Amino acid sequence: MSECLTLADFPLQCGVTLPEIQLVYETYGTLNGDRSNAILYPTSYGAHHTDLEWLIRVEGILNPAAYFIIAVNALGNGLSSSPSNQPLCGLAEQQFWFTHWDNVRLQAHLVREVLKIDRLALVYGWSMGAQQAYHWGALYPDRVARMAALCGTARTTPHNRIFLQSLRSALTSDPSWTGSRFEGVPERGFRTFAQIYASWAASQAYYREGLFYSLGYASLEDYLLRGWEASYRKCDPRNLIAMLDTWLHCDVGDNPLYCGNYEAALGAIQAQTLVMPAETDLYFTPEDCAAEAKLIPKGQYLPIPSIWGHRAGNPYQNPEDERFIREAVDHLLRSGD
Repeated sequence: MSECLTLADFPLQCGVTLPEIQLVYETYGTLNGDRSNAILYPTSYGAHHTDLEWLIRVEGILNPAAYFIIAVNALGNGLSSSPSNQPLCGLAEQQFWFTHWDNVRLQAHLVREVLKIDRLALVYGWSMGAQQAYHWGALYPDRVARMAALCGTARTTPHNRIFLQSLRSALTSDPSWTGSRFEGVPERGFRTFAQIYASWAASQAYYREGLFYSLGYASLEDYLLRGWEASYRKCDPRNLIAMLDTWLHCDVGDNPLYCGNYEAALGAIQAQTLVMPAETDLYFTPEDCAAEAKLIPKGQYLPIPSIWGHRAGNPYQNPEDERFIREAVDHLLRSGD
């Protein structure tokens, strides 16, 4: 059953102080006697922890029989503090947003002050979860032994920003958007949003080979409708925008600790770090991830050989990529600090 950490008067990086902030989380497995087997697992864009818990199983990527796994919901995802559940989490243009500095400071309070864990055995994250992993390693270098960053970068690239702005525009160009809120369901916005997302999430080869047919879809149109649009229609559009803004503001060096020095932030990471892009990821390219791995003192670059694109990092429908990731993470967990 999910639990909730609630803190009062929490200052956000954007300058707003929330009278109350909530972090919803769930734990799996048992913490050992010396509290050294904890894994932190932050959520990705649009996801709740329940969407990602498929890999938490004895034969899965994260094994709850051996590790104590803490799945934390990112701010804005609809479970932790979000526009949909807290009126003060508004959407006025350029006046309010969550950052990973906010996410990770809140998670750090949970880990040390509530769960009484001084050092994490691993921070594991995919996509926006990988962004949070990088922030953990840079902001709390002595509290993270290992990191696995799958299909994500520590700073949003200019090319990636164009993609994110197109998604934001898809929603806010809908007639239901007033400039600060939605009045009704953004029907056209959801459709355009899903089409843009699907075009980037898998590679050209994935579509060329028609892999979606093997997943039970009758056509490309059916795949876009049931595989993408239906999924995002379950989300509150205000939350989708809030998480886009977090992604847009992602920069591991943009905080009071590193004062904009991105290279210094990556260089401060002490964790054994596994940088795992997909070879065909269009969001977080192998070239961008390889460049970041070189800046991390104990960084290892290991791309996933897959045509599934960004989705290779969350391979719930893809046993081959799951096996590759599981073996890499197992090896990382067996390595020394």
